[in-house]
Parts: sequence; C-alpha cells; structure tokens
Amino acid sequence: MAPALRLEGVRYAWGAGNRAPESVSGAGNRAPGSVSGAKSRARGGFALEVDALEIARGERVFLHGPSGSGKSTLLALICGVAAPQAGRVEVEGEALSALSPARRDRFRAERIGVVFQMFNLLPYASALDNILLPLRFAPARRARVGRGARAEALRLAQALGLPEALVLRAPAAELSVGQQQRVAVARALIGGPGLIVADEPTSALDVAAQGAFLELMFAQAESAGATVLMVSHDPALAARFDRSVALTQIARTSREAAA
Repeated sequence: MAPALRLEGVRYAWGAGNRAPESVSGAGNRAPGSVSGAKSRARGGFALEVDALEIARGERVFLHGPSGSGKSTLLALICGVAAPQAGRVEVEGEALSALSPARRDRFRAERIGVVFQMFNLLPYASALDNILLPLRFAPARRARVGRGARAEALRLAQALGLPEALVLRAPAAELSVGQQQRVAVARALIGGPGLIVADEPTSALDVAAQGAFLELMFAQAESAGATVLMVSHDPALAARFDRSVALTQIARTSREAAA
C-alpha cells in the first residue's frame, strides 16, 4: 500500500519573473475545480528543496520550523495548491505533481481535509452548514456519508465537544475561538479524507486548551483512519505526535534579495 504522503527530489522556486504560490488558506476559499492562482508578486526570490519525506498511513506527524522556513510553501505543494518544478509529490499514491491545476483542486477537495490557521469559516452560516460545506464540492466524500450527512456532521461535532443546539443555530461568528476550531476540525474530517493537514491550528489557544484540542482531533482522525500532518512553529507540542520532523532536517531553502 502506498504511504499517505511521499515527496521525492522536490524543488520549487519563485521570484524574479514568477509569483509566490497561493497559500493553502487562500485556496480554501476557492471552489474546488477552479484553477489555482497566484496570490502576490514575489519580492526577491525563494527556493525550497526537499530530498525525501514519507508519512505512513495512520501516522500522526508534527512538522515544525520557524517563521520564514518554508512551511507555507511546503503545505502548498502537499495540498496541490502549487506544483513543483522538479520531483514528485504523492498523496495516497496519486502524483499531484502530474495533475493539472483544476485536477489538483478536485483531488484536494476529495482526499485532503485542511484545518486552516484562521479556520476560514463562513461567519454568518451555522456551525452545521460550515461542517457540511466540503460535501458540496466533493462527490466521493458526499457519497461516503450518503443521506446521513447531517447526522454525521452532528456526530463529529458532538464527539469534538460541541452541543447540538449550538451547532444547529449559532452562526460561526458568535462562537468562541475554541468552538470555531472544533467546527474547522469536523469540517476537515467529514466524508473521510485520508489525509488531514492542520496549519498552526492551536496558535490561538493556551497550553491547557492545546492539549485537549489535539486529543479530540487525534481521536476522531483515528476513528476515521486518517493520517494527520500538523505544521507549527511551537516544538513544545511535538511529544503528542508519533513523530516529530524539523523542517530543517528535510528541506533546504535559499533566498535572493529583490533588485
């Protein structure tokens, strides 16, 4: 069986006449099926090289590095928001680097659940509607839950500690940070994507709340058979994962000042 994630000989660079890759958070607000675009013109240049990274199915991996170390660029490659200029990025045996931008968008919608750093919830929609949103763009995920989508959304929410009354009626904008975070995790998990990518999901929580949140996320990911890759700048969280990987161990970066 193919691993959940494999990168081999990857190189990605932007700068000079190129544009910086769109962030994973930016792609999260775009309907799957549209073309991945650039977010902003690069100032100077940046290159990221990853010789090898492999994550087994069901593994919980913590990837850490300081700001500016290439975490956002690596996430963009793993989630198919950007394609490398060299090498291969594979998710569950599918080579994202060989797909068109539109097909990468569709693949991400079906096979990767993303927990965004800023959650990216629809503020005036209910928690329930936010959890169900990915199913509108992912027919395979929708088929896996079938007619029980609403019940599955409520089950996930309850398992993550969200009361049913709150999930049904409260708009996302009225939820606490911790509640919004749990809605974001339920949205990532619904429909059973094989890979969950969490981008700094605990940055707004205190230490005690971070641990409780991670245990809830791990329990639901394990129940769904999902692999978890979490990215953070805080190495104190590493002990809660099966494996901790420093970005500096697997990647090389270089920068070129703007002319």
